[in-house]
Amino acid sequence: MTILPRTFRIALAAAAAALLLDGCGGGGADANSKARRMSVNSPAALAQASADNYDDNVNGLVTGATLKRWMSNWAKERPAGVTGKLVILQATAGPAGAEYIKPDGVQVFTYLSPSSEWIQTRNNGVIETPSMVPDGAMMDALLKKYNIDPARDMIVAAMGTGSAPNAMAQGRIWYALRYWGVDKEHLALLNGGNQWLVTSSMAAADFQAAASAAPNSGTATVKDLMSDNTQLQATLRDLLAVLPAADSNVANDGVFIWDARSVGQYAAGTLVERGEDTDSDTTGVQACAAAYCEPKNPNNYRWTFQNSGSRQGHPFGALQLQYTYMLDSTKGFAYKPKATLAAYLSGAPDASGIGLIDGTNKVVGAGNGYQEGDTIYTYCETTFRAMITGITAGVILGKPTRFYDGAMVEWNSLSNIADNSGRTILPADSPWRTDLRSYFRPAMSSAEVAPRNVGNAYASQTDVIVNQDKGYKTGESVGTGGSTGLPPNPCGGG
Repeated sequence: MTILPRTFRIALAAAAAALLLDGCGGGGADANSKARRMSVNSPAALAQASADNYDDNVNGLVTGATLKRWMSNWAKERPAGVTGKLVILQATAGPAGAEYIKPDGVQVFTYLSPSSEWIQTRNNGVIETPSMVPDGAMMDALLKKYNIDPARDMIVAAMGTGSAPNAMAQGRIWYALRYWGVDKEHLALLNGGNQWLVTSSMAAADFQAAASAAPNSGTATVKDLMSDNTQLQATLRDLLAVLPAADSNVANDGVFIWDARSVGQYAAGTLVERGEDTDSDTTGVQACAAAYCEPKNPNNYRWTFQNSGSRQGHPFGALQLQYTYMLDSTKGFAYKPKATLAAYLSGAPDASGIGLIDGTNKVVGAGNGYQEGDTIYTYCETTFRAMITGITAGVILGKPTRFYDGAMVEWNSLSNIADNSGRTILPADSPWRTDLRSYFRPAMSSAEVAPRNVGNAYASQTDVIVNQDKGYKTGESVGTGGSTGLPPNPCGGG
């Protein structure tokens, strides 16, 4: 094996670092590098504030009234800067009589696009995780399938039948497109499900029974979008970097961590919301402050677990408010008014006493939630429920927002706990043990814990997915993790 002189090795390392920094918009010798020309957007730059009246929005969260106006004369009514088609992607069909928003087949098209198309199982360098943002090839296949030109068209993500799961699915469409560089002027979410829209701001004549047939003829690629919006995703390393040393709500640290799951999952069964467990028929009140409050079996907290996880609880410093409070179930699961959502984010409880809670299982109170200037990190089990809290924060309230896409299915897996095969998921000395940075209660038995696909418990970074996606867009090599390689994430964003 040839040993390179030390001075030459130093020069090589410097050149590699310059290439990687090139993707951050600075440094590098190649003035024509695509990475140098790419606009790298911070979470603050990606945030957009809604108008107080959602009818006034022409991107972000739009209403049925706006969509109906667009459909009536797209060439005349389309928003400034949009020169292409109106493409509506419905996560599901609507109910009878309001199945699909009616296309004209010329400038307006409506396609059925389920959430399964907008997620992918991917490996971050340490562990394989389901329901992540799709890779570049998958995104390009979707642009081809629906003949979308994201630089010219207006893309509207719709629920179809209004429901909490369909609001999540709608969010996954928005998230994938925004992450891959679609400008906010070309992207919207339709507020509310078809069953409400057909009787409120739209009419039966605005719907039809069948969706448009996907043409599979598009030629656009995400490689042509010159915005790097990957900071929308928070990696495992990113979340670890911003957690406080203990489970406390630290004000003025620039960070707000929002758990979108149920009270029971956040508190691992030491607190539940009445109606959350099947033994209670009262909803809407956070209750059971005493530990182990399940009425029938106080030692059985496993009902709060999902996906055969090794533990349940939350990262240090996280505040909890369930995603359902962002939506109005009486209006097709539309988002509640902006002022209502802002009050929740501030920490103020509503008339029922529901509000953000901290690790003490108590409502934090007005002024003790989000602090101006904070970056919001939001998650749930698989970042489906967190789509709703993230849309609330980043698209309606205009706050810098990042989605921890690996979510608790990943976070709770990274434990020094044995699975049902008898193997410990992570060794005690792995640098990626999240159990050391969490409040949690473990599974009652290793027999309840499913194995996890850990590829490298000692990886140098967990940013492989983001780096792969940056490389796909620029055609340039970016660090891919493992035990060797370039320093992780030089652009920052911890």
